[in-house]
Amino acid sequence: MKKLILFAGTTEGRELVRRLRGEPIELTVCVATEYGRELIDREHSGAHVLEGRLDEPQMRRLFEQDGYFAVVDATHPYAAAVTQNIRAAAQESGTRYIRLLRAPGVHPDAEGCVSVPDARAAAAYLAKTEGAVLLTTGSKELDIYAALPDFAQRLYPRVLPSVDSVARCIELGYAPGHIIAMQGPFSQILNEALLRQFDIRWLVTKDGGRAGGFEEKIEAARRCGAKVVLIERPLVEQGLNLAQTEDLLLKEIRKEREG
Repeated sequence: MKKLILFAGTTEGRELVRRLRGEPIELTVCVATEYGRELIDREHSGAHVLEGRLDEPQMRRLFEQDGYFAVVDATHPYAAAVTQNIRAAAQESGTRYIRLLRAPGVHPDAEGCVSVPDARAAAAYLAKTEGAVLLTTGSKELDIYAALPDFAQRLYPRVLPSVDSVARCIELGYAPGHIIAMQGPFSQILNEALLRQFDIRWLVTKDGGRAGGFEEKIEAARRCGAKVVLIERPLVEQGLNLAQTEDLLLKEIRKEREG
């Protein structure tokens, strides 16, 4: 039986796990956090899950030891370092690399939108502005925004509803009443409600594509008169969508079955 390893950091990754359920394939799913494991276990019980962040040498040893016919990289488009490590480990171990890549969203018009290369540039820009800010970029880089002199009063971080995410917000000094712990993606209506509830003037986002609710955030900001600070994708990548990845893998499985 063929063995496949999947790095599932996105909705598409978890959906691929679901679609491969019942197929004659030995599937290992890698997740970075306990919360990621809980999502896989809850939605796709039975999958073999490895929890924890791996560096490139650890990935290479894992690929070589377990003899996977391919590795599927379904990590987030902004997890650039992880993608580079997976690709390098696959190449060095002779393992086929398949990138399941979330397509970019439809970008907003230039008016009312500021594009920046990273979180530090976003924070530097916000330091020259006034008004409440909704951060929709996760918890990993919240320390950068916490350098703003009035961050506890201005910033509203929207993070995953996990103990680690909320604890990180509190440890950094974010006001408890400003912490929004919810699992996305979010509808346009819900985004609008949050923007109006907290009188948000600035929305900081990454291009998470349609699956990440990017367009719903952009339209909500437009309707509520909030300006967007868009952090650009760190890599220019080529890859397959979910349907293409599923089709490719099923062809490999059927080929072995017929052979």
